Order: sequence, then structure tokens, then C-alpha cells
Amino acid sequence: MPVIARFYGILIKMYFREHGVAHFHAIYGEYNGVFDLDSLTMIEGDLPGRAEKLVIEWAEMYRDDLRRMWETQEFRKLPGLD
Repeated sequence: MPVIARFYGILIKMYFREHGVAHFHAIYGEYNGVFDLDSLTMIEGDLPGRAEKLVIEWAEMYRDDLRRMWETQEFRKLPGLD
């Protein structure tokens, strides 16, 4: 699973052969979260609240890029949060 972005110790990844709702994964140490691309809500996982808020803030900025990657299954790196 390629790393799409890194920021504040959070890794954003996307499996390109997965099915189901369009989503991406966020990993923060031993914590994981799966985020729905449409609602940007955590649909599975146990990320701490602060990490979850940072992931959502980042995803709001790159939602169109994430959607395009999901649909085309073409990987590209995205900037993190500054």
C-alpha cells in the first residue's frame, strides 16, 4: 500500500485494489483509521481525536486528488500539512 502523504507522524495510504466505499487509511503509531472519501468521517479504527482532526483537515484540502486516485488507481504523492 503506497504512502500518499506524511505529516505530524501520520501516514496516509490507499489500497488500489480494494472494493467497497471509496476510502483511505491513516496510520499514527499503533493507531489506525479508515476514512470515507465522501463524508471524510472515520468509518473504522481507533485514531486519537487530535490525529483524526488533522487527517480530516488534510483530506478536505486534497479530497478531489484522493477521489481521482481512487477512481483511476494511479498513485501520486500529496503534500502534508504545514
